[in-house]
Amino acid sequence: MAIYAIGDIQGCFDALQRLLEQIKFSPDSDQLWFTGDLVNRGSKSLETLRFVKQLGKQAITVLGNHDLHLLAIDAGYCKLNKGSDTLLPVLTAPDREELLEWLRYRPLLHLDTGLNTAMIHAGLPPQWDITQAQQRATEVETVLRGKKWRSFFKHMYGNQPEYWSKELQGWDRLRFIVNCFTRLRYCTTKGKIDFREKGKPGTQPPGLLPWFEIPNRKSQDTRIIFGHWSTLGLWKTDNICAIDTGCLWGGSLTAVQLDGEMKITSIPCPAQRTPG
Repeated sequence: MAIYAIGDIQGCFDALQRLLEQIKFSPDSDQLWFTGDLVNRGSKSLETLRFVKQLGKQAITVLGNHDLHLLAIDAGYCKLNKGSDTLLPVLTAPDREELLEWLRYRPLLHLDTGLNTAMIHAGLPPQWDITQAQQRATEVETVLRGKKWRSFFKHMYGNQPEYWSKELQGWDRLRFIVNCFTRLRYCTTKGKIDFREKGKPGTQPPGLLPWFEIPNRKSQDTRIIFGHWSTLGLWKTDNICAIDTGCLWGGSLTAVQLDGEMKITSIPCPAQRTPG
């Protein structure tokens, strides 16, 4: 059995199939971890959702911001952007309800204690250790899986609050949590979140650092796999592995084998979108 983590697909289903051929994936014995953003902007979001769902327990995926965007449209609190969204085939599919309910039940964080490895879509604020991150993820997941899940999407969008506090309550608390898990790239050493900067490290203004480079970050003892940050690209240090390598933008789609020596496999991808 092998365990592979795969970066953001965003509807690039054909690239995913080529990558699985390259790593000789066996659905009978291997397991796939997906860093989120299964859908949107690429041309085959529907095929991607159906494929990952039918893998059952052989696939683990965390929610990304584009996945939540799809669910917000379904909830009626966001409109389909015909200029940038490619989600209409999902929204008009005969199995739409089944697919979206499955998606809504995906976690924000997956932790394998045996591998000492966590997977998220974007980032963690420096104040949370991995146990606290699990607890915060569960708060949002409980709402998403509850009877009032649609109300969550009415309040999800926005950049405030910028700082974590255990005193945060209600929608402000849930918004901060989901923003970290699905949108975070940069913050200050005190944990103030910045959502404007999206470039690679070295291009940000003074005072901002990639979330994983904050000194004394409390989650640093756990290996963390994440995507979301295509301009960062493949980034591997002792306990950090970023694997959104820009498949959608004409970069590559990357898989990293998590059991063993972390073998990395990437395949080139044709661009489906041009940045900007």
